Amino acid sequence: MKKLFLSFAALALVASVSSCRETTEEKAQDTMETMQSDIEDAADDVGDALDDAADATGDAFEDAGDAIEDKAEDVEEEVEDAMDN
Repeated sequence: MKKLFLSFAALALVASVSSCRETTEEKAQDTMETMQSDIEDAADDVGDALDDAADATGDAFEDAGDAIEDKAEDVEEEVEDAMDN
């Protein structure tokens, strides 16, 4: 009876160690997959932010160009008015 009990205890110990190792490996793999997903999401967010910044910069240059063009037209009109007088 003692041998049977000890054999059962040893078998349970081996099973628990094996079971914990698999669980740890699965948790590590899940963590790595989560980290990879988070990194991909962060990279997408950075790409979107760069696109937005490029669009805003383009808009600012366009607005500046329009303002310069408007001022140049104003100066041209003032010169024409001055020459007519």
